[in-house]
Amino acid sequence: MDRPRIVVGISGASGAIYGVRALEMLRELGVETHLVVSKTGALTLEHETGMTLSDIKALADVSYPAGDMGAACSSGSFRTLGMLIAPCSVRSLGEIASGVTTSLLTRSADVALKERRRLVVMVRETPLTLVHIRNMATVTEMGGIMAPPLPAFYTKPDSIDDLVNHSVGRVLDLFGLDTGRVKRWQGMH
Repeated sequence: MDRPRIVVGISGASGAIYGVRALEMLRELGVETHLVVSKTGALTLEHETGMTLSDIKALADVSYPAGDMGAACSSGSFRTLGMLIAPCSVRSLGEIASGVTTSLLTRSADVALKERRRLVVMVRETPLTLVHIRNMATVTEMGGIMAPPLPAFYTKPDSIDDLVNHSVGRVLDLFGLDTGRVKRWQGMH
């Protein structure tokens, strides 16, 4: 692997901007990105951001159709730092937790777990049912990291963009990548 490589998944949950911003930040860092967008992810992306599937694919180094189970990222021999799912629907979370994957997005997450690579899941749902909580616990027990995009108000954000940048910057921290956009806690002054 010449450059660090990450698989980015965008599912149909609200919050497509998190996946968009992750791709933008990863590009700035020189990280090779492999993108998988679920069918409902493409719909949500267009509704929330006005971007088309072609627009988002242009932000990635490589993109795959959601049904391409022969894609490079469907195999453990394809080396990556891991996978970020931003955002992650509870349906996708349920597939990952059960190990019964029906799309390239959830198969790629399964590969990250089985290879003991980093899987960071930006779950977007509220309120949570007991099934959602159990699925989060199951994926966590398998080595995944639940990172719902929750705002940090100690940063004194001025805009939604500030909130998005902080949330995405924090999840990229989990891969050892510093975007330079996270306002770090410096203690009480």
